[in-house]
Amino acid sequence: MIGLLGPDGVRVEDADHAYRGTDTDIAGALRDMVMTRRLDAEGTALQRQGQLGLWPPTLGQEAVGVGTMHAMKPSDMCFPTYREHGAALMRGVDPVDIMSLFRGVDMGGWDPIATRFNRYAIVIGSQPLHAVGWAMGLQLEGLTGNGKADDGAVLAFFGDGASAQGDVNEALVWAASYKAPVVFIVTNNQWAISVPTTRQTVVPLARRGEGFGIPGVRVDGNDVLAVQAVTEAALARARHGGGPQLIEMFTYRMGAHTTSDDPTKYRSRAEEDRWRAKDPIERVRTYLMRAGAIDEAWLDALQVEVDDFAADLRARTLALDPPDFADWFDQVYAEQTDELAEQQQAYRTYAASFDDEEVRR
Repeated sequence: MIGLLGPDGVRVEDADHAYRGTDTDIAGALRDMVMTRRLDAEGTALQRQGQLGLWPPTLGQEAVGVGTMHAMKPSDMCFPTYREHGAALMRGVDPVDIMSLFRGVDMGGWDPIATRFNRYAIVIGSQPLHAVGWAMGLQLEGLTGNGKADDGAVLAFFGDGASAQGDVNEALVWAASYKAPVVFIVTNNQWAISVPTTRQTVVPLARRGEGFGIPGVRVDGNDVLAVQAVTEAALARARHGGGPQLIEMFTYRMGAHTTSDDPTKYRSRAEEDRWRAKDPIERVRTYLMRAGAIDEAWLDALQVEVDDFAADLRARTLALDPPDFADWFDQVYAEQTDELAEQQQAYRTYAASFDDEEVRR
């Protein structure tokens, strides 16, 4: 397991995987993880208040999203699951666009081209194939492997449970066969809903790539320094024509799988306490305070920023208008067809026959 910052906040040397950032950079990562955690807390609270239909918590996994995105370049593309809230923030996605998806207002309203961050994949394990397709497209268009600063690569997230999906294994086959510039991030948070990783695989997930000819490494997924350093190296290798790599981020889902799940039914409080001691935020805070890179005034200012962020997010989420079903007919094709236009008009006529506006929607 590759680690550069222990749970006690002490730096660890690794000659093969060095973190090249400064303490100022690490403070930036701390800020981003705290923002991610607050976004997650707001999502959970809004769902409990009946404002969202569902919410997939990311509590305890903040280092994975922040560290990987700090390793990416603007020319890179990312394909997330439905739990990469921190990664979305780092790529410039408006958090309200995340909330609108789980509020049922739209299907995820951000621009994947402008943000270089694809929309959330709700279907388990579907996105690695999309990522490999994008990576092969970079090859065909000559946008990678040129030794240039703007060469691109692709990052694909999937979870430990999704590693057993056929689509994921097909993606690994294609990536290896065509030496595609893609890095697979396997977020092993120990539980695929109620099924532990120990029941899903008899070998570490990092070794799953070996059978496909893809090198794999296991990283302490609660160590943002190690996450960034290893991801940077893998992306650089991919951009220079080295082919795909698989990185297992060994972390823990502190919360429920989604807000419809009750983890007390299948795991113990003692297990949660052991992982709580490995908190990705606390270890960075401890290190920076000990190094004198931040102080209480810095933390107080961050708390004010986070509170303002949360208040704005809540207000804008609650102000989202419910969708008009008739508008969905315009989302099927880039250019509307005559048949769909007729169906759209028929629906509008039908909806207009009701007096209640909520029913019409």
